[in-house]
Amino acid sequence: MDQLFSYESLYQFTYAVFKAMGCSDTDATTATTVLLSADLRGIDSHGVARLSGYVRLWEVQRINTTPDIKIVHETPSTAVVDGDAGLGLVVAPYAMQVAIEKAKKVGTGWVSVRNTNHFGIAGYHAMMALQHDMIGMAMTNASALVAPTFSIERMLGTNPIAVAIPAGEEPAFVADMATTTAANGKLEILQRKNGEAPLGWVQDKEGNPSTDANILKKEGALLPLGSDREHGSHKGYALGAVVDIFSAVLSGGSYGPWAPPFPAYVPMPENMPGKGLGHFFGAMRVDAFRPAEEFKQHMDNWIKRFRNATPAPGHERVLIPGDPEREYELERKVKGIPIVASVAADLKTVGDRFGIQY
Repeated sequence: MDQLFSYESLYQFTYAVFKAMGCSDTDATTATTVLLSADLRGIDSHGVARLSGYVRLWEVQRINTTPDIKIVHETPSTAVVDGDAGLGLVVAPYAMQVAIEKAKKVGTGWVSVRNTNHFGIAGYHAMMALQHDMIGMAMTNASALVAPTFSIERMLGTNPIAVAIPAGEEPAFVADMATTTAANGKLEILQRKNGEAPLGWVQDKEGNPSTDANILKKEGALLPLGSDREHGSHKGYALGAVVDIFSAVLSGGSYGPWAPPFPAYVPMPENMPGKGLGHFFGAMRVDAFRPAEEFKQHMDNWIKRFRNATPAPGHERVLIPGDPEREYELERKVKGIPIVASVAADLKTVGDRFGIQY
């Protein structure tokens, strides 16, 4: 049965773990805030459930908790950031802020990042642009778990894309999605609950459809968005490829099957062509296109019209991207964040490792 924990208690625990790993106060605060934003928004696969994974990466010296994050190349509107193997939870907000500052000066800012690792939910970083009346974009490549259309070989990560667009009176439009039919974290949740994967999420090592939530441990693969060619998997494959190229080929990170794996026990790929994982961020000032208030009024109009679209039978309403996550956040700030028993046990082990009470 799930246990409920307050945001404050999880924050204190997670912050203490990052501090014990050697993070500065500032970096521990940033990492904790980014990580727990996933739990608040109902994306449980990318929140505290990942904390032990970061600890294990740090233990095998694949995470540098005192990184020298720096810009290694730039123009007025672009930059390449080297994360010095720092926590992606810290490197990504730094890079997104660079994109925002460039957009303030010249209208748009675009930043590609190398030498980093898992950065939490893409939506957090894209949403950083909203308070500046900017449109934000964030994407990242990830360890290869996805078979391209017609392949049995794992070549791409779940490679998410997030876009955040400000509105006026209405809540912002926030699309945050993997380019696979389902993110790996959802498989991990099913594994903890001993559940089966819906047909279309994964395939076995021979390329046959499977419902085994543990299939990745048996040389199977996740499927691109669309599941198979007849349902458009070539489009999901193309989207994942674009993310891989923008994030890693453009920055000098490792791409495709050479992307570093998140599990610390998985050996690093041989002959890696770049440094670490890669991310890509964009910030666009709305008033570089039209007056911001005018744009936001029309975004309100857009959102209201789509929200009031006639729902199909069996459905109460039409959702706007970002609606479910925002509703989770409002509820969980009051009622607490549910943690499944296996994750709670995992967190207790992490606490014991550092002498921190869970």
